[in-house]
Amino acid sequence: MTPQAFLTRLSEIYPTGRMLTQPAQTLAYESDALTAFRSQPLAVVLPEVQEEVVETVRLCYEAEAPFVARGSGTSLSGGSLPVENGIVIALNRLDRIIELDPVQRYAVVEAGVINLQISQAADPFGLYYAPDPSSQSVCTIGGNIAFNSGGAHCLKYGMTSNHILGLKVVLPDGEVVECGDAGVDGVGPDLVGLFVGSEGLFGIALQATVRLLPKPERFRTVLAAYEDLQSAGDAVAQVVASGLLPGAIEIMDELAVQAAEASVQAGYPQGAAAVLIIELDGEAEQVERDFVALRPLIEASGAVEVRVAANAQERMKIWKGRKGAFSAVGRLSPDYLVQDGVVPRDDLGRALAEIGRLSAEYGLRVANVFHAGDGNLHPLILYNGNHAGELEMAEELAGKIVQLCVDLGGTITGEHGVGMEKRAYMPAMFSEIDLETMHAIHRQIDPKEIANRGKMFPDSRQVH
Repeated sequence: MTPQAFLTRLSEIYPTGRMLTQPAQTLAYESDALTAFRSQPLAVVLPEVQEEVVETVRLCYEAEAPFVARGSGTSLSGGSLPVENGIVIALNRLDRIIELDPVQRYAVVEAGVINLQISQAADPFGLYYAPDPSSQSVCTIGGNIAFNSGGAHCLKYGMTSNHILGLKVVLPDGEVVECGDAGVDGVGPDLVGLFVGSEGLFGIALQATVRLLPKPERFRTVLAAYEDLQSAGDAVAQVVASGLLPGAIEIMDELAVQAAEASVQAGYPQGAAAVLIIELDGEAEQVERDFVALRPLIEASGAVEVRVAANAQERMKIWKGRKGAFSAVGRLSPDYLVQDGVVPRDDLGRALAEIGRLSAEYGLRVANVFHAGDGNLHPLILYNGNHAGELEMAEELAGKIVQLCVDLGGTITGEHGVGMEKRAYMPAMFSEIDLETMHAIHRQIDPKEIANRGKMFPDSRQVH
């Protein structure tokens, strides 16, 4: 089928205004949040009901036309980058919360529902949806599923995969399947676990059944300032070794703090080399017991200043600075790359020291923001794309950070995914047999490799 014939067939599904083909119309879809990668799609379609998505995928299979599913485009790995001669299926209009059961504590939502909207809908029942990426006010549940997103509270509550009970999916050949259910204990193979984190290679999630949790009765949010990153990292290890399980443990370095202050005026201590945020949450009695144990640990860890949020407003102000850190860095630099490697907690200090050394070697500033509790680093490499060679230097530095994580026994990504950015580093972490096994499973589900073609696997393993 020729591209023109394909577009003609596609126009039979979508009326004028919901099928975009002009460059000015598709410009906003040429990249995701990793703007270093860009590609112009053949078309962008805007389905409003699930049946339109299914029809579109079946047409793509017939025409052997590649497709990419996209939510809000907040991916930081090039995961929703358009494929050459392919289409983008934008799912934002599939935004219905189909069911919310406060007794069984689950909700059934379409793929385009915004993460935070689930908690807002559940709030009157004293419930919420736990995974909280920094982009939760704009990112969609479909994108969270594709990349197994986490967030600040993943140390205690886990990733997206721990909160998806069931899925309705259209496979790359157009078959619609349902896996999992609203029950806690699944029977048979964990197909939900297989799909979550597959980065769009297995098809498109149309709707999901998500687990809801009771809202914590009490929060205790502690902010501590340190004169060096090593001390902040050591404090994290001491807290975890004590047996405490905070809801979140986050660290921001001086550069990230400067950006957050310039953006949202969070009131962080100025001049500190690192700011540590620790939040206890849960039943009131347990939180207060844990706080009694936590306070002396922090005060003995070398912190130069310790603050405890006195009320909900102060707590939200602390978190506003942390969750806005990525976008705030744009005030310090016209361009930046975000890395997403993971290291063992005991090696946090070593990893940060090496990142600092690499920053000095390349002459590029690096702002560090990370989920310290589970060792998930988010170094933001600042550069100016208008200066010749700086992007290439930033990418080279980013690659060395990825390799550093692997060398320390960690992983190349914690929650942002492999996408386009980290394909070349897959062999650093996985053997030839591992990669071939992954690719064999991929081919069984998508023999024509039309679903998000070219992502995740190294170039040498792509048929097309």
